[in-house]
Amino acid sequence: MPLETESRAQIRALIAEFRPNHGDLLATLHRIQHEYGYLSREALEVVAEQLHLFAAQVYGAASYYEEFRFEPPAAVDIRWCSGPACRARNGGGIRDALLATLAVQMNGQTEDGRVGVRLGQCIGTCELAPQVWIEERASHTNEVVGNLNAAKAVRLARALRDGATAQEVLRG
Repeated sequence: MPLETESRAQIRALIAEFRPNHGDLLATLHRIQHEYGYLSREALEVVAEQLHLFAAQVYGAASYYEEFRFEPPAAVDIRWCSGPACRARNGGGIRDALLATLAVQMNGQTEDGRVGVRLGQCIGTCELAPQVWIEERASHTNEVVGNLNAAKAVRLARALRDGATAQEVLRG
């Protein structure tokens, strides 16, 4: 068993209620990601110990699902809608404008970790197409920004990159 560090103890306390052989693996992983924003190697090891599994089993399960992350997320995530309505209304142009403005690749983030762009799945608000969702870690907020065009997407990306919050951008 690895040396017990403060972060290991915090993770262990967070998942203390979960038991081996009770089908708790996914619930445990969700709890950790909700708290920390991602699943660290250390967290996966603690889960394996807690549930009496091999670390490879835990990683295998976590890596199967797209929603689990293994790197700390950006402070602000722009989730680009890839649904048919958004694509039909120049969603690809919106995506390209965001990526170029932020100088990132899809599912990447700025060097300072401030803003990331990730693929999002359609949430059914197609009347707002093309759209993105802005997720802010610090405030745990989600904002839908719809009826975008390339110019609005560039302004949005610049404002978020420069430190504005989603609410400030939407009010401005």
